[in-house]
Amino acid sequence: MDTDSAHHANIALHMHLTGDYVSLVDHNGDYQDKPHLLFWLSAFCYKIFGVTGFAYKLPSFLFTILGLYSTYRLGKALYNKEVGKLSALILATAFAFILANNDVRMDAMLTACIAFATWQLAAFIQIKKILNVAGAALGLALGFSTKGMIAVFVPAIGAFFYILYRKDYKLFWNPKWLLLLLLFAVFISPVLYCYYLQYNLHPEKMVRGKDHINGVKFILLNQSVERFGGQTGDTSKQDHFFFLHSFLWAFAPWGMLVCLYIATSIKKIIRRQLDWLTVSTFIVMLLLVSFSGFKLPHYLNIIFPVAAVMAAVFIISAQSPGKWVNPVFIIQLVISVLLLLGAAVINTWVFPLKYIPLAVGPVLLMAIVFYFLKSNLYGALQRAVLVPVAVIIVFFFLMNTHFYPQLLKYQGGNMLALKTAGKIDPANVYFWKNTFSSSFNFYTQTLYKPFADSVLQPGQAGRKIWLAYDIRDEEKIKKLYHIGERFETLDYEITKIDIKFVNPEKREKQCSKMVLGEIYR
Repeated sequence: MDTDSAHHANIALHMHLTGDYVSLVDHNGDYQDKPHLLFWLSAFCYKIFGVTGFAYKLPSFLFTILGLYSTYRLGKALYNKEVGKLSALILATAFAFILANNDVRMDAMLTACIAFATWQLAAFIQIKKILNVAGAALGLALGFSTKGMIAVFVPAIGAFFYILYRKDYKLFWNPKWLLLLLLFAVFISPVLYCYYLQYNLHPEKMVRGKDHINGVKFILLNQSVERFGGQTGDTSKQDHFFFLHSFLWAFAPWGMLVCLYIATSIKKIIRRQLDWLTVSTFIVMLLLVSFSGFKLPHYLNIIFPVAAVMAAVFIISAQSPGKWVNPVFIIQLVISVLLLLGAAVINTWVFPLKYIPLAVGPVLLMAIVFYFLKSNLYGALQRAVLVPVAVIIVFFFLMNTHFYPQLLKYQGGNMLALKTAGKIDPANVYFWKNTFSSSFNFYTQTLYKPFADSVLQPGQAGRKIWLAYDIRDEEKIKKLYHIGERFETLDYEITKIDIKFVNPEKREKQCSKMVLGEIYR
Protein backbone atom coordinates (compact mmCIF):
# COMPACT_ATOMS: atom_id res chain seq x y z
CA MET A 1 0.00 0.00 0.00
CA ASP A 2 1.08 3.56 -0.70
CA THR A 3 2.27 5.85 2.06
CA ASP A 4 4.73 4.03 4.35
CA SER A 5 4.78 0.46 3.02
CA ALA A 6 5.37 1.16 -0.67
CA HIS A 7 7.53 4.15 0.28
CA HIS A 8 9.88 1.94 2.31
CA ALA A 9 9.85 -0.72 -0.41
CA ASN A 10 11.05 1.93 -2.88
CA ILE A 11 13.93 3.05 -0.67
CA ALA A 12 15.09 -0.58 -0.83
CA LEU A 13 14.40 -0.54 -4.58
CA HIS A 14 16.70 2.46 -4.96
CA MET A 15 19.46 0.47 -3.25
CA HIS A 16 18.76 -2.52 -5.49
CA LEU A 17 18.76 -0.57 -8.76
CA THR A 18 21.67 1.79 -8.04
CA GLY A 19 23.90 -0.47 -5.94
CA ASP A 20 24.19 2.34 -3.35
CA TYR A 21 23.57 0.62 -0.02
CA VAL A 22 24.90 3.54 2.02
CA SER A 23 22.43 6.27 1.11
CA LEU A 24 18.77 6.33 2.07
CA VAL A 25 16.90 8.01 -0.80
CA ASP A 26 13.19 8.40 -1.43
CA HIS A 27 11.16 10.42 -3.95
CA ASN A 28 12.02 13.66 -2.12
CA GLY A 29 15.76 12.94 -2.14
CA ASP A 30 17.80 12.17 0.97
CA TYR A 31 15.82 10.34 3.64
CA GLN A 32 16.98 10.27 7.26
CA ASP A 33 14.02 9.27 9.46
CA LYS A 34 14.66 5.52 9.77
CA PRO A 35 17.88 3.44 9.83
CA HIS A 36 18.94 0.91 7.22
CA LEU A 37 18.10 -2.63 8.36
CA LEU A 38 14.66 -3.06 6.73
CA PHE A 39 15.96 -1.55 3.49
CA TRP A 40 19.11 -3.66 3.43
CA LEU A 41 17.24 -6.90 4.04
CA SER A 42 14.52 -6.08 1.50
CA ALA A 43 17.09 -5.13 -1.16
CA PHE A 44 18.89 -8.40 -0.45
CA CYS A 45 15.63 -10.31 -0.96
CA TYR A 46 15.01 -8.42 -4.22
CA LYS A 47 18.26 -9.87 -5.54
CA ILE A 48 17.18 -13.40 -4.64
CA PHE A 49 13.45 -13.37 -5.39
CA GLY A 50 13.03 -10.35 -7.65
CA VAL A 51 11.20 -7.12 -6.88
CA THR A 52 7.95 -8.50 -5.49
CA GLY A 53 5.69 -7.97 -2.51
CA PHE A 54 6.82 -11.36 -1.22
CA ALA A 55 10.48 -10.31 -1.28
CA TYR A 56 9.74 -7.06 0.55
CA LYS A 57 7.64 -8.74 3.25
CA LEU A 58 9.81 -11.83 3.82
CA PRO A 59 12.32 -10.24 6.27
CA SER A 60 9.51 -8.91 8.44
CA PHE A 61 7.81 -12.30 8.47
CA LEU A 62 11.02 -14.08 9.50
CA PHE A 63 11.55 -11.54 12.28
CA THR A 64 7.94 -12.11 13.34
CA ILE A 65 8.75 -15.79 13.96
CA LEU A 66 11.73 -14.69 16.06
CA GLY A 67 9.46 -12.31 17.97
CA LEU A 68 6.94 -15.04 18.76
CA TYR A 69 9.65 -17.41 19.97
CA SER A 70 11.20 -14.62 22.07
CA THR A 71 7.83 -13.84 23.64
CA TYR A 72 7.43 -17.53 24.50
CA ARG A 73 10.87 -17.54 26.13
CA LEU A 74 10.16 -14.28 27.96
CA GLY A 75 6.91 -15.64 29.43
CA LYS A 76 8.67 -18.87 30.37
CA ALA A 77 11.56 -17.00 32.02
CA LEU A 78 9.28 -14.73 34.05
CA TYR A 79 6.73 -17.42 34.97
CA ASN A 80 6.59 -20.87 33.40
CA LYS A 81 6.25 -22.76 30.12
CA GLU A 82 2.45 -22.56 30.13
CA VAL A 83 2.53 -18.76 30.35
CA GLY A 84 5.17 -18.66 27.63
CA LYS A 85 3.16 -20.73 25.16
CA LEU A 86 -0.03 -18.79 25.79
CA SER A 87 1.85 -15.48 25.47
CA ALA A 88 3.14 -16.46 22.02
CA LEU A 89 -0.34 -17.54 20.92
CA ILE A 90 -1.86 -14.27 22.12
CA LEU A 91 0.78 -12.19 20.35
CA ALA A 92 0.41 -14.20 17.13
CA THR A 93 -3.33 -13.49 17.03
CA ALA A 94 -3.28 -9.80 18.03
CA PHE A 95 -4.97 -7.66 15.39
CA ALA A 96 -2.26 -5.08 14.70
CA PHE A 97 0.51 -7.68 15.02
CA ILE A 98 -0.99 -9.55 12.05
CA LEU A 99 -1.58 -6.25 10.28
CA ALA A 100 2.14 -5.43 10.62
CA ASN A 101 2.87 -8.38 8.31
CA ASN A 102 0.36 -7.08 5.79
CA ASP A 103 0.95 -3.34 5.59
CA VAL A 104 4.66 -3.82 6.21
CA ARG A 105 6.60 -0.98 7.77
CA MET A 106 9.29 -1.27 10.45
CA ASP A 107 6.87 -2.47 13.11
CA ALA A 108 7.06 -6.26 12.71
CA MET A 109 10.86 -6.20 12.82
CA LEU A 110 10.96 -3.64 15.64
CA THR A 111 8.52 -5.61 17.80
CA ALA A 112 10.51 -8.81 17.26
CA CYS A 113 13.81 -7.12 18.18
CA ILE A 114 12.29 -5.64 21.34
CA ALA A 115 10.88 -9.05 22.34
CA PHE A 116 14.24 -10.73 21.71
CA ALA A 117 16.26 -8.07 23.56
CA THR A 118 13.83 -8.09 26.51
CA TRP A 119 14.05 -11.88 26.80
CA GLN A 120 17.85 -11.78 26.69
CA LEU A 121 18.01 -9.03 29.31
CA ALA A 122 15.63 -10.92 31.60
CA ALA A 123 17.72 -14.07 31.18
CA PHE A 124 20.94 -12.15 31.94
CA ILE A 125 19.40 -10.64 35.08
CA GLN A 126 18.46 -14.15 36.21
CA ILE A 127 21.60 -16.15 35.39
CA LYS A 128 24.29 -13.52 34.57
CA LYS A 129 25.68 -15.38 31.52
CA ILE A 130 27.83 -13.57 28.94
CA LEU A 131 25.91 -15.32 26.15
CA ASN A 132 22.81 -13.37 27.19
CA VAL A 133 24.84 -10.16 27.26
CA ALA A 134 25.82 -10.78 23.64
CA GLY A 135 22.23 -11.70 22.77
CA ALA A 136 20.84 -8.56 24.41
CA ALA A 137 23.41 -6.37 22.63
CA LEU A 138 22.51 -7.96 19.29
CA GLY A 139 18.76 -7.57 19.87
CA LEU A 140 19.14 -3.94 20.91
CA ALA A 141 21.38 -3.22 17.94
CA LEU A 142 19.03 -4.86 15.43
CA GLY A 143 16.14 -2.88 16.89
CA PHE A 144 18.16 0.35 16.75
CA SER A 145 19.11 -0.41 13.14
CA THR A 146 15.41 -0.82 12.37
CA LYS A 147 13.88 2.26 13.99
CA GLY A 148 16.33 4.05 16.25
CA MET A 149 16.72 4.46 20.00
CA ILE A 150 13.14 3.53 20.88
CA ALA A 151 14.23 -0.10 20.40
CA VAL A 152 16.83 0.40 23.16
CA PHE A 153 14.64 2.37 25.52
CA VAL A 154 11.76 -0.14 25.74
CA PRO A 155 13.82 -3.19 26.82
CA ALA A 156 15.94 -0.99 29.11
CA ILE A 157 12.85 0.17 31.02
CA GLY A 158 11.78 -3.43 31.58
CA ALA A 159 15.26 -4.53 32.66
CA PHE A 160 15.57 -1.64 35.12
CA PHE A 161 12.32 -2.46 36.89
CA TYR A 162 13.02 -6.19 36.77
CA ILE A 163 16.25 -5.64 38.72
CA LEU A 164 14.30 -3.58 41.26
CA TYR A 165 11.69 -6.34 41.46
CA ARG A 166 14.36 -8.95 42.24
CA LYS A 167 16.15 -6.56 44.67
CA ASP A 168 19.38 -7.47 42.90
CA TYR A 169 20.81 -3.96 43.29
CA LYS A 170 24.43 -5.07 42.93
CA LEU A 171 23.66 -5.99 39.34
CA PHE A 172 23.54 -2.27 38.46
CA TRP A 173 27.33 -2.23 38.95
CA ASN A 174 28.07 -5.48 37.13
CA PRO A 175 30.98 -4.88 34.69
CA LYS A 176 29.24 -7.06 32.10
CA TRP A 177 27.06 -4.03 31.28
CA LEU A 178 30.19 -2.44 29.81
CA LEU A 179 30.59 -5.45 27.55
CA LEU A 180 26.97 -5.03 26.46
CA LEU A 181 27.59 -1.37 25.60
CA LEU A 182 30.75 -2.24 23.70
CA LEU A 183 29.06 -4.97 21.67
CA PHE A 184 26.06 -2.71 21.02
CA ALA A 185 28.38 0.02 19.69
CA VAL A 186 30.12 -2.50 17.42
CA PHE A 187 26.84 -3.91 16.10
CA ILE A 188 25.34 -0.49 15.26
CA SER A 189 28.55 0.88 13.72
CA PRO A 190 27.55 0.05 10.10
CA VAL A 191 24.42 2.21 10.44
CA LEU A 192 26.29 5.04 12.13
CA TYR A 193 28.99 4.95 9.46
CA CYS A 194 26.39 5.15 6.71
CA TYR A 195 24.76 8.17 8.34
CA TYR A 196 28.21 9.73 8.65
CA LEU A 197 28.94 9.17 4.97
CA GLN A 198 25.55 10.42 3.79
CA TYR A 199 25.25 13.52 5.99
CA ASN A 200 28.33 14.41 8.05
CA LEU A 201 30.54 14.39 4.95
CA HIS A 202 27.94 16.34 2.93
CA PRO A 203 26.90 19.44 4.91
CA GLU A 204 25.27 20.85 1.77
CA LYS A 205 22.50 18.25 1.85
CA MET A 206 19.12 19.53 2.99
CA VAL A 207 16.30 17.59 4.66
CA ARG A 208 13.12 19.42 5.73
CA GLY A 209 14.81 22.77 5.13
CA LYS A 210 17.88 22.03 7.23
CA ASP A 211 21.48 21.65 6.07
CA HIS A 212 24.73 20.88 7.92
CA ILE A 213 23.06 17.78 9.34
CA ASN A 214 25.01 15.71 11.84
CA GLY A 215 23.72 12.32 10.74
CA VAL A 216 25.27 10.35 13.61
CA LYS A 217 23.83 12.71 16.23
CA PHE A 218 20.45 12.66 14.52
CA ILE A 219 19.98 8.90 14.59
CA LEU A 220 21.41 8.55 18.12
CA LEU A 221 19.42 11.38 19.68
CA ASN A 222 17.50 13.85 17.55
CA GLN A 223 15.27 11.32 15.82
CA SER A 224 13.60 10.21 19.05
CA VAL A 225 13.45 13.76 20.47
CA GLU A 226 11.82 15.13 17.32
CA ARG A 227 9.26 12.32 17.25
CA PHE A 228 8.39 12.85 20.91
CA GLY A 229 8.17 16.61 20.45
CA GLY A 230 6.00 16.31 17.36
CA GLN A 231 8.34 18.14 14.99
CA THR A 232 7.95 15.40 12.37
CA GLY A 233 4.15 15.17 12.48
CA ASP A 234 0.98 16.35 14.17
CA THR A 235 -1.31 13.33 14.18
CA SER A 236 -3.74 13.33 17.15
CA LYS A 237 -1.58 15.78 19.12
CA GLN A 238 -4.35 16.85 21.46
CA ASP A 239 -5.82 13.41 22.16
CA HIS A 240 -3.94 12.21 25.25
CA PHE A 241 -6.16 9.11 25.38
CA PHE A 242 -5.42 8.23 21.75
CA PHE A 243 -3.24 5.23 22.58
CA LEU A 244 -5.52 3.99 25.33
CA HIS A 245 -8.55 3.52 23.08
CA SER A 246 -6.35 2.55 20.12
CA PHE A 247 -4.82 -0.26 22.18
CA LEU A 248 -8.21 -1.92 22.65
CA TRP A 249 -8.64 -2.51 18.91
CA ALA A 250 -4.94 -2.85 18.04
CA PHE A 251 -4.46 -5.67 20.55
CA ALA A 252 -7.91 -7.19 19.95
CA PRO A 253 -9.16 -9.68 20.95
CA TRP A 254 -6.93 -9.49 24.05
CA GLY A 255 -6.82 -5.78 24.92
CA MET A 256 -9.53 -5.85 27.59
CA LEU A 257 -7.74 -8.66 29.41
CA VAL A 258 -4.58 -6.58 29.71
CA CYS A 259 -6.57 -3.70 31.20
CA LEU A 260 -8.23 -6.12 33.65
CA TYR A 261 -4.82 -7.54 34.59
CA ILE A 262 -3.55 -4.10 35.56
CA ALA A 263 -6.77 -3.10 37.34
CA THR A 264 -7.00 -6.29 39.43
CA SER A 265 -3.32 -6.96 40.12
CA ILE A 266 -1.99 -3.76 41.65
CA LYS A 267 -1.68 -5.26 45.15
CA LYS A 268 0.02 -8.41 43.85
CA ILE A 269 2.46 -6.33 41.79
CA ILE A 270 3.35 -4.14 44.78
CA ARG A 271 3.88 -7.26 46.89
CA ARG A 272 6.14 -8.70 44.19
CA GLN A 273 3.77 -11.62 43.57
CA LEU A 274 3.78 -10.67 39.89
CA ASP A 275 6.72 -9.43 37.83
CA TRP A 276 7.47 -5.74 37.39
CA LEU A 277 9.10 -6.04 33.98
CA THR A 278 5.93 -6.36 31.92
CA VAL A 279 3.66 -3.92 33.72
CA SER A 280 6.35 -1.22 34.06
CA THR A 281 7.23 -1.44 30.38
CA PHE A 282 3.57 -1.26 29.42
CA ILE A 283 2.62 1.66 31.67
CA VAL A 284 5.78 3.76 31.17
CA MET A 285 5.69 3.44 27.39
CA LEU A 286 1.94 4.01 27.21
CA LEU A 287 2.33 7.22 29.21
CA LEU A 288 5.30 8.44 27.19
CA VAL A 289 3.74 7.90 23.80
CA SER A 290 0.40 9.30 25.02
CA PHE A 291 2.04 12.64 25.80
CA SER A 292 4.23 12.72 22.71
CA GLY A 293 3.46 15.14 19.93
CA PHE A 294 3.23 12.54 17.18
CA LYS A 295 0.78 9.68 17.51
CA LEU A 296 0.01 6.78 15.21
CA PRO A 297 -1.66 3.47 16.21
CA HIS A 298 1.21 1.27 15.03
CA TYR A 299 3.49 2.85 17.66
CA LEU A 300 1.72 0.57 20.13
CA ASN A 301 3.26 -2.57 18.64
CA ILE A 302 6.38 -2.08 20.75
CA ILE A 303 4.47 -3.03 23.94
CA PHE A 304 2.69 -6.04 22.43
CA PRO A 305 5.17 -8.68 23.70
CA VAL A 306 4.81 -7.60 27.36
CA ALA A 307 1.07 -7.13 26.89
CA ALA A 308 0.84 -10.72 25.64
CA VAL A 309 2.58 -12.00 28.77
CA MET A 310 0.26 -9.94 30.98
CA ALA A 311 -2.85 -11.27 29.22
CA ALA A 312 -1.55 -14.84 29.53
CA VAL A 313 -0.89 -14.43 33.25
CA PHE A 314 -4.37 -13.01 33.77
CA ILE A 315 -6.06 -15.88 31.89
CA ILE A 316 -4.13 -18.59 33.73
CA SER A 317 -4.51 -16.94 37.15
CA ALA A 318 -8.27 -16.59 36.56
CA GLN A 319 -8.56 -20.33 37.21
CA SER A 320 -7.97 -19.70 40.91
CA PRO A 321 -10.04 -18.67 42.77
CA GLY A 322 -12.21 -18.78 39.67
CA LYS A 323 -14.36 -15.65 40.03
CA TRP A 324 -13.04 -14.29 36.73
CA VAL A 325 -13.66 -17.44 34.67
CA ASN A 326 -17.15 -16.57 33.42
CA PRO A 327 -16.51 -12.81 33.00
CA VAL A 328 -13.42 -13.55 30.90
CA PHE A 329 -15.37 -15.99 28.76
CA ILE A 330 -18.19 -13.48 28.25
CA ILE A 331 -15.78 -10.64 27.39
CA GLN A 332 -13.94 -12.76 24.85
CA LEU A 333 -17.19 -14.06 23.39
CA VAL A 334 -18.55 -10.52 22.92
CA ILE A 335 -15.32 -9.39 21.24
CA SER A 336 -15.40 -12.48 19.00
CA VAL A 337 -18.99 -11.76 17.97
CA LEU A 338 -18.07 -8.15 17.17
CA LEU A 339 -15.16 -9.32 15.00
CA LEU A 340 -17.43 -11.75 13.15
CA LEU A 341 -20.04 -9.05 12.62
CA GLY A 342 -17.32 -6.75 11.30
CA ALA A 343 -16.12 -9.46 8.90
CA ALA A 344 -19.72 -10.04 7.77
CA VAL A 345 -20.34 -6.33 7.09
CA ILE A 346 -17.05 -5.95 5.22
CA ASN A 347 -17.61 -8.99 3.03
CA THR A 348 -21.33 -8.59 2.34
CA TRP A 349 -21.83 -4.81 2.15
CA VAL A 350 -18.48 -3.02 1.76
CA PHE A 351 -17.08 -5.51 -0.77
CA PRO A 352 -19.64 -8.28 -1.39
CA LEU A 353 -18.10 -11.73 -1.67
CA LYS A 354 -18.97 -12.90 -5.18
CA TYR A 355 -16.45 -15.67 -5.76
CA ILE A 356 -18.31 -18.62 -4.26
CA PRO A 357 -15.31 -21.03 -3.90
CA LEU A 358 -13.68 -18.41 -1.67
CA ALA A 359 -16.52 -18.84 0.82
CA VAL A 360 -15.50 -22.46 1.49
CA GLY A 361 -12.58 -21.40 3.71
CA PRO A 362 -14.63 -19.16 6.05
CA VAL A 363 -17.37 -21.79 6.30
CA LEU A 364 -14.87 -24.45 7.38
CA LEU A 365 -13.18 -22.05 9.80
CA MET A 366 -16.52 -21.01 11.26
CA ALA A 367 -17.24 -24.67 11.89
CA ILE A 368 -14.10 -24.73 14.03
CA VAL A 369 -15.29 -21.64 15.91
CA PHE A 370 -18.61 -23.28 16.78
CA TYR A 371 -16.89 -26.55 17.66
CA PHE A 372 -14.74 -24.79 20.26
CA LEU A 373 -17.75 -22.83 21.49
CA LYS A 374 -19.97 -25.86 22.00
CA SER A 375 -17.53 -28.63 22.84
CA ASN A 376 -17.67 -30.07 26.35
CA LEU A 377 -14.02 -31.09 26.07
CA TYR A 378 -12.90 -27.55 26.95
CA GLY A 379 -13.55 -25.44 30.02
CA ALA A 380 -14.76 -21.84 29.93
CA LEU A 381 -11.22 -20.41 30.12
CA GLN A 382 -9.96 -22.69 27.36
CA ARG A 383 -12.85 -21.60 25.16
CA ALA A 384 -12.13 -17.97 26.08
CA VAL A 385 -8.81 -18.51 24.29
CA LEU A 386 -9.74 -20.94 21.51
CA VAL A 387 -12.84 -19.11 20.24
CA PRO A 388 -11.17 -15.69 19.68
CA VAL A 389 -8.12 -17.40 18.14
CA ALA A 390 -10.37 -19.19 15.65
CA VAL A 391 -12.36 -15.99 15.01
CA ILE A 392 -9.25 -13.90 14.30
CA ILE A 393 -8.16 -16.56 11.79
CA VAL A 394 -11.56 -16.33 10.07
CA PHE A 395 -11.36 -12.53 10.09
CA PHE A 396 -7.92 -12.26 8.52
CA PHE A 397 -8.56 -15.09 6.08
CA LEU A 398 -11.35 -12.96 4.64
CA MET A 399 -9.30 -9.76 4.86
CA ASN A 400 -6.32 -11.23 3.04
CA THR A 401 -8.15 -13.23 0.38
CA HIS A 402 -10.97 -10.79 -0.36
CA PHE A 403 -10.96 -7.38 1.33
CA TYR A 404 -7.41 -6.22 0.58
CA PRO A 405 -7.41 -7.44 -3.06
CA GLN A 406 -10.66 -5.49 -3.60
CA LEU A 407 -9.41 -2.42 -1.73
CA LEU A 408 -6.17 -2.28 -3.73
CA LYS A 409 -8.21 -1.83 -6.92
CA TYR A 410 -8.79 1.71 -5.73
CA GLN A 411 -5.09 2.51 -5.41
CA GLY A 412 -4.21 4.16 -8.68
CA GLY A 413 -0.47 3.45 -8.76
CA ASN A 414 -0.51 -0.34 -8.68
CA MET A 415 -3.56 -0.49 -10.97
CA LEU A 416 -1.87 1.74 -13.57
CA ALA A 417 1.24 -0.42 -13.36
CA LEU A 418 -0.92 -3.47 -14.07
CA LYS A 419 -2.94 -1.78 -16.82
CA THR A 420 0.10 -0.49 -18.71
CA ALA A 421 2.37 -3.54 -18.30
CA GLY A 422 3.87 -4.38 -21.69
CA LYS A 423 2.19 -1.35 -23.32
CA ILE A 424 4.56 1.43 -22.29
CA ASP A 425 8.18 1.73 -21.23
CA PRO A 426 8.07 2.65 -17.52
CA ALA A 427 11.56 4.13 -17.87
CA ASN A 428 9.89 6.99 -19.80
CA VAL A 429 7.36 7.81 -17.07
CA TYR A 430 7.67 11.13 -15.24
CA PHE A 431 5.54 12.57 -12.45
CA TRP A 432 3.80 15.93 -12.46
CA LYS A 433 4.66 18.26 -9.58
CA ASN A 434 3.32 17.15 -6.18
CA THR A 435 2.25 13.83 -7.67
CA PHE A 436 3.71 10.65 -6.18
CA SER A 437 2.91 6.97 -6.39
CA SER A 438 5.30 4.65 -4.65
CA SER A 439 3.16 1.67 -5.64
CA PHE A 440 3.52 2.52 -9.35
CA ASN A 441 7.29 2.81 -9.03
CA PHE A 442 7.51 -0.43 -7.08
CA TYR A 443 5.41 -2.52 -9.45
CA THR A 444 7.18 -1.09 -12.52
CA GLN A 445 10.59 -1.42 -10.80
CA THR A 446 11.51 2.17 -11.65
CA LEU A 447 12.72 5.12 -9.60
CA TYR A 448 10.67 8.27 -9.17
CA LYS A 449 11.44 10.92 -11.82
CA PRO A 450 9.91 14.41 -11.50
CA PHE A 451 8.78 16.00 -14.76
CA ALA A 452 10.70 18.95 -16.15
CA ASP A 453 10.15 20.82 -19.40
CA SER A 454 13.62 19.79 -20.56
CA VAL A 455 12.38 16.21 -20.92
CA LEU A 456 10.54 17.30 -24.09
CA GLN A 457 13.54 19.02 -25.71
CA PRO A 458 14.44 18.09 -29.34
CA GLY A 459 16.61 15.03 -29.81
CA GLN A 460 14.10 12.64 -28.27
CA ALA A 461 12.85 11.29 -31.61
CA GLY A 462 11.02 7.99 -31.33
CA ARG A 463 10.84 8.20 -27.55
CA LYS A 464 7.39 8.51 -26.04
CA ILE A 465 7.26 10.53 -22.84
CA TRP A 466 4.56 9.60 -20.33
CA LEU A 467 3.31 11.83 -17.56
CA ALA A 468 1.65 10.54 -14.38
CA TYR A 469 -0.74 13.02 -12.79
CA ASP A 470 -3.95 13.46 -10.85
CA ILE A 471 -6.92 14.16 -13.12
CA ARG A 472 -7.57 17.38 -11.19
CA ASP A 473 -4.37 18.77 -12.73
CA GLU A 474 -5.30 17.83 -16.29
CA GLU A 475 -6.61 21.25 -17.38
CA LYS A 476 -3.42 22.96 -16.20
CA ILE A 477 -1.32 20.44 -18.12
CA LYS A 478 -3.40 20.82 -21.31
CA LYS A 479 -2.68 24.55 -21.35
CA LEU A 480 1.02 23.76 -21.61
CA TYR A 481 1.26 20.45 -23.51
CA HIS A 482 -0.68 18.07 -25.72
CA ILE A 483 -1.86 14.78 -24.28
CA GLY A 484 -2.10 11.80 -26.61
CA GLU A 485 -2.84 8.23 -25.62
CA ARG A 486 -3.83 7.96 -21.98
CA PHE A 487 -4.65 5.41 -19.31
CA GLU A 488 -6.59 6.21 -16.16
CA THR A 489 -7.81 4.45 -13.05
CA LEU A 490 -9.66 5.34 -9.87
CA ASP A 491 -7.40 6.55 -7.07
CA TYR A 492 -7.98 6.81 -3.32
CA GLU A 493 -5.70 6.93 -0.28
CA ILE A 494 -6.71 3.46 0.88
CA THR A 495 -4.81 3.55 4.17
CA LYS A 496 -7.22 6.28 5.33
CA ILE A 497 -10.65 4.99 4.39
CA ASP A 498 -13.71 6.77 5.80
CA ILE A 499 -17.41 6.00 6.05
CA LYS A 500 -18.21 7.60 2.68
CA PHE A 501 -15.67 5.43 0.89
CA VAL A 502 -16.89 2.34 2.72
CA ASN A 503 -20.41 2.95 1.37
CA PRO A 504 -20.52 1.27 -2.09
CA GLU A 505 -23.05 3.83 -3.35
CA LYS A 506 -20.81 6.79 -2.53
CA ARG A 507 -17.39 5.19 -3.06
CA GLU A 508 -16.53 6.30 -6.58
CA LYS A 509 -17.52 9.90 -5.80
CA GLN A 510 -14.84 9.92 -3.08
CA CYS A 511 -12.15 8.82 -5.52
CA SER A 512 -10.01 10.90 -7.78
CA LYS A 513 -8.38 9.46 -10.89
CA MET A 514 -4.73 8.82 -11.59
CA VAL A 515 -3.78 9.31 -15.22
CA LEU A 516 -0.83 8.21 -17.29
CA GLY A 517 -0.79 10.15 -20.52
CA GLU A 518 1.55 10.48 -23.49
CA ILE A 519 2.72 14.08 -23.48
CA TYR A 520 4.22 16.22 -26.26
CA ARG A 521 4.35 19.84 -27.40
